[in-house]
Amino acid sequence: MHNLGFALDGAWRVLLAGLVLGAGLPVLFALGIRSLAWGAGEATVSESGVTVAGSRRPLGTVIGYLLFAVVVVGVLLGLLFIVASGFGYKLDFSGFFPTLVAK
Repeated sequence: MHNLGFALDGAWRVLLAGLVLGAGLPVLFALGIRSLAWGAGEATVSESGVTVAGSRRPLGTVIGYLLFAVVVVGVLLGLLFIVASGFGYKLDFSGFFPTLVAK
């Protein structure tokens, strides 16, 4: 009976990690795109073409770039983890910044 408890405990941890890393970064990227669109303001169509109205929202642009930065950091950490394990190192998160430690 204890084996089933151990299996379920491991399963929810894998599910949580998969959701955060597998679906979390694309969701943050999509929210960044949405924030940039909100920050650009509304577009109006005139006879000469499409002109952007003066209702820009700089907060949306800042939020969009911050979300993109989080996505880039996540991708770089993932690549660092893969490359470090190939060279015999592991990624250690015990400090404020992640460091490479020999295995």
